[in-house]
Amino acid sequence: MEKLTGQAIIVTGGASGIGKETALKLTARGAAVVIADFNEEGANQVVTEIEATGGKAASYKVDVANGDEIKALIDWTVEKFGTFNGIFNNAGIGLVKPFLEMDPETYHKVIDVDQHSVYYGLYYGAKKMVELGVKGTIVNTASIYGSLAAVGSFNYNAAKAAVVMMSKSAALELAEHNIRVVGVAPGFIDTPIIGDDVETKKFLAEQHMRGELIQPEKIASVVSFLFSEDASAINGQTLPVDDGFLSFKIK
Repeated sequence: MEKLTGQAIIVTGGASGIGKETALKLTARGAAVVIADFNEEGANQVVTEIEATGGKAASYKVDVANGDEIKALIDWTVEKFGTFNGIFNNAGIGLVKPFLEMDPETYHKVIDVDQHSVYYGLYYGAKKMVELGVKGTIVNTASIYGSLAAVGSFNYNAAKAAVVMMSKSAALELAEHNIRVVGVAPGFIDTPIIGDDVETKKFLAEQHMRGELIQPEKIASVVSFLFSEDASAINGQTLPVDDGFLSFKIK
């Protein structure tokens, strides 16, 4: 696969899960990666792991729901690595509640982190790419729940559906600036966000065609590819990485 040497890419939510695995793959291909996360200790640990294998990375503590902090993160990346070529808007949370119990605080918390942070990454990221005159790529984490409703996930459904449309709309307007925007829609991933309950994990795994939870490195492989020139014909799309969940109703 094409090398990414000379590129600087930000990964939000990079301290664990899909973000961490993506950072590992991007740095293995030569990119310098900023591990951006509210979990400063976890981000530092990922940097240490990357540097131990000869990769180039730096950590940055950020609240992705704060637009000023996202702007500062992007400016800092340019100061640190001399360029800015891509951002993986990946950070997200889930707060499950029945709709009639979903108070405004619960609703806005998920919208701020899962939806508004993607806007900030898109807006400030694209502005900086245009300023630098670079050919850039922005990848956004959506979800299978951006296409299908799920009980207790009104806030999450709304945020991820917005990410799908934001990816399309931004791609349309940014194409003239040589900036691609794409999304990924993971299925059920084997990360702490789904909890530790054995029966829940078994139920979620059975929704996939192969009856297994998807490992985060499988999503990371797709994201890493999307940042490459090999994926230059993919623009505005949100790619399901869901082991068939959106194609076939298993259970």
